[in-house]
Amino acid sequence: MTALVAQHLRKTYRSRRRGGPPVVALDDVSLSVGPGEVAGVLGRNGAGKSTTVELLAGARVPDEGRVRVLGLDPRADRGRVRGVLGVQLQGASLHGALTVRELVRLYRSFYPRGLDPDRLVERVGLGPSRDVRFEKLSGGQQQRVSVALALVGAPRAVILDELTTGLDPEARRSMWSLVEDLRADGVTVLLVSHLMEEVERLCDHLTILDAGRVVAGGTAAELVDRAGLRPTVTLRTDDPAAADLLARLPVVEHVDAVGPRLTVTGTFTGTGHDDLLQQVGAALAAAGVVATETRLRLPTLDDAFLALTGSPLEDS
Repeated sequence: MTALVAQHLRKTYRSRRRGGPPVVALDDVSLSVGPGEVAGVLGRNGAGKSTTVELLAGARVPDEGRVRVLGLDPRADRGRVRGVLGVQLQGASLHGALTVRELVRLYRSFYPRGLDPDRLVERVGLGPSRDVRFEKLSGGQQQRVSVALALVGAPRAVILDELTTGLDPEARRSMWSLVEDLRADGVTVLLVSHLMEEVERLCDHLTILDAGRVVAGGTAAELVDRAGLRPTVTLRTDDPAAADLLARLPVVEHVDAVGPRLTVTGTFTGTGHDDLLQQVGAALAAAGVVATETRLRLPTLDDAFLALTGSPLEDS
């Protein structure tokens, strides 16, 4: 059974301008997440990310389309869904006068089974603040409380919307470790994020939304491939035969020469390895060609996002 399913979702909102046309938040959006997978949703502000997760969580009703959480309808089976789905949304409104420990214990009481509240408070890095009232916490600390509340019922699936917003680097890595632990325990995670490093580290596959539509989906390497991006090696050499030599390599797509500077574009895709650089270096060494200023550039998920949507994620 697929853990989280969204099929052909469409959602519109009334225009803020009197008499204006409806605002289309989602237009035929589909995605699925298997059991124990960590899936990411990427997109700039206004792309439709929050609306998508709100529909999956049952907080809103789609105008068209179908949503299932572990085979359950989040609206018709609301009670059962609450028992298996944890949700951490941005800007959660919680009782400001309750302390961290009181809030987590209160939410634990809503479930027939769940995690130990005190251990969970420690796990999300709030042990020293356990007796601090929610309204006195920093934004990052409040974010961690929301994460704890999403997990205290030991859900089989969890939605995390901008998990590490407002967190310092140490706290961010602690949250990443928590997500990795959830995956190891077989929990399904849907992660909405603006951080490329975060989704590249955690997500098994990604869905890119832009203007309410799915632009592309797949692993980070598959998105780079979909965008037509390739690794490149740049170098300098005075040997006039170097360009033709490198162009004959099976891993080379083409070579551009501008004076002594060569730009070698690879035929393979993906990130995290230097096969192109190794083979270029080996071919030059075997031919006795001296090269300087040799640099490898691998295409990144940032590059793919820019190529697929027309502007970088940082614009948001």
